[in-house]
Amino acid sequence: MPELPEVETVRRGLAPSMEGQVITRAEVNRPDLRWPFPERMADRLTGARVLALRRRSKYLLADLSTGETLIIHLGMSGRMTVSGDPLGQFHHDHPAPVKHDHVVLHMENGARVTFNDARRFGAMDLAPTDQLDAHWLIKPIGPEPLGNAFNEDYLIATLATRNTPIKAALLDQRIVAGLGNIYVCEALYRARINPKRKARSLSKARVASLVPIVRDVLSEAIAAGGSSLRDYRQADGELGYFQHGFQVYDREGAPCQTEGCSGTIARIPQSGRSTFYCPKCQR
Repeated sequence: MPELPEVETVRRGLAPSMEGQVITRAEVNRPDLRWPFPERMADRLTGARVLALRRRSKYLLADLSTGETLIIHLGMSGRMTVSGDPLGQFHHDHPAPVKHDHVVLHMENGARVTFNDARRFGAMDLAPTDQLDAHWLIKPIGPEPLGNAFNEDYLIATLATRNTPIKAALLDQRIVAGLGNIYVCEALYRARINPKRKARSLSKARVASLVPIVRDVLSEAIAAGGSSLRDYRQADGELGYFQHGFQVYDREGAPCQTEGCSGTIARIPQSGRSTFYCPKCQR
């Protein structure tokens, strides 16, 4: 499932074609994805101007001139791609519609934004912009890891009483927004922290070290366009490249890349997901 870097990459790719533009026509080609679409979604989108395209955790947020915000979640296989952009940001002409093109937004500048989702685990909803923080999808989410609210004092205080493994704690969207399996594995490896360690057992110094490491991992992944493992594509249809720089994720049996470490990357199940780490240098 796309994590924060992938969603942020898609947001940046869509923004030049959507921000400030009117949706001249919205096509909604089925009644639902993971959940039913909001009532009259096509009518409510058609004629609306996109004032801003934002991201909150793993959600894309399109603030509209109608006073509503379109909430978009890509799910496991969702893609949002742009074609026919007259600003020259993308080289693709409009492709022929294909199966699983569930929502299509025709923009006034000639761009077409298509949401394609083969597995239909994605979601869209409309909510009043001024009440967005109270929406059931947004309300429980913790601070953004690239924002000021995610800092050493916050993380130390939050993890001090957590008896769950540190990996599970960092995956908890109530603690920090947008982190997923890939980037938590990579951050814990850089911090040399064993993913099985109880969060509250870590010293304040080790917890504090995670803040800049998490930010560095996410920033590097965004710069690389995210990680493409199966379905993820950037807004122009291209793959992300951060997967070529994985140090532990999906490297079971490979030698540890830490200088002087003779360990081998292992994989263990945690909370129904695969955790990759070096048992020798992550403690």
